[in-house]
Amino acid sequence: MRMWCADPETMCRAHLLGEHNEVHMLAGCIRKGKNLGRFLTDKLVAPGRVRARHDELAAEMRRRGYNHQSPLPACKWTGPPVYGPEDLERHEAELRRRCPECRKRGR
Repeated sequence: MRMWCADPETMCRAHLLGEHNEVHMLAGCIRKGKNLGRFLTDKLVAPGRVRARHDELAAEMRRRGYNHQSPLPACKWTGPPVYGPEDLERHEAELRRRCPECRKRGR
């Protein structure tokens, strides 16, 4: 699982839909009380932002004309915040480095 947390408008189709899927997986893990272990220590997910992030991604999907029909089930993260703004910048930079399409859209 990974949350890029980049501006959804700048994400390519594959990363937009991929992160949307992973947000649903993260919500399921939170609801089931699964250990997020390395996802947390490696700062790959922001469980406290799962609802807001889903809504951001879904809004962009609708804006692009995609047929979003997967509401996020209720889930609540009760742990501490996992990462801050500097981590968000690092994730966005990594996405741009890895994906030429996201890099192009981000200009």
